[in-house]
Amino acid sequence: MTKPAFLLTVHGTPGPQGSKTRNAAGALYESSAKVKPWREAVKSAALDVLAYDTAWLPLNEAVRLDLTFTLLRPKSHFGTGRNAGQLKPSAPKFPTGKPDTDKLIRSTQDALKDAGVLRDDSVVTAVSAAKVFPLTGSDSLSHPGAVIRVWRLNASSKETEQ
Repeated sequence: MTKPAFLLTVHGTPGPQGSKTRNAAGALYESSAKVKPWREAVKSAALDVLAYDTAWLPLNEAVRLDLTFTLLRPKSHFGTGRNAGQLKPSAPKFPTGKPDTDKLIRSTQDALKDAGVLRDDSVVTAVSAAKVFPLTGSDSLSHPGAVIRVWRLNASSKETEQ
């Protein structure tokens, strides 16, 4: 089994990137207030990991990203009164509302580039992404955040045997 070139767990609320809004003066700005803190959380966590690898160079080859975003359940998924804190039977198993998965991918890729994990987000040739609720399966966290794996697609056979 091969190992990812880079493995990272990020804690914080995933923020989508992509939608822009114009203010009265005509300037564009991100419509999500969560994107900047999320990108900073990803960048900071990546820089912490890279601090232990002094030989790391930004990946400049084809890579695949595996991303699992853990999002908080809305309060409406839980009961009230004596059932407070208990998940309603009607609560959905998967998060189907906002934020959009593609916008979460975009903000995360940009943060990985800013941290020096990737030379550019254009080297990402394949992506597997999921949105999950806390503690609902593989790679889901107990709180908001993400598990990020970066795989080299052109790895030599010696690298994959390690």
